[in-house]
Amino acid sequence: MNALESISEHCPYCGEAIELLLDSSAGDDEYVEDCEVCCRPMTIALSLDEELGLTVRVYAENEAF
Repeated sequence: MNALESISEHCPYCGEAIELLLDSSAGDDEYVEDCEVCCRPMTIALSLDEELGLTVRVYAENEAF
């Protein structure tokens, strides 16, 4: 898998489709990025698993996982 991967997700606030450019070379990661449509902060969690590959979760800052 390439270290950089572009995926489409939906903002947990406004529901609009957004493009995320992900870097999976560092393994598991979690960071905050503003929605390019509504500008609200969303948390993006990356999980890299040998069997499942790259898993991405996008959620609002007040949601707990």
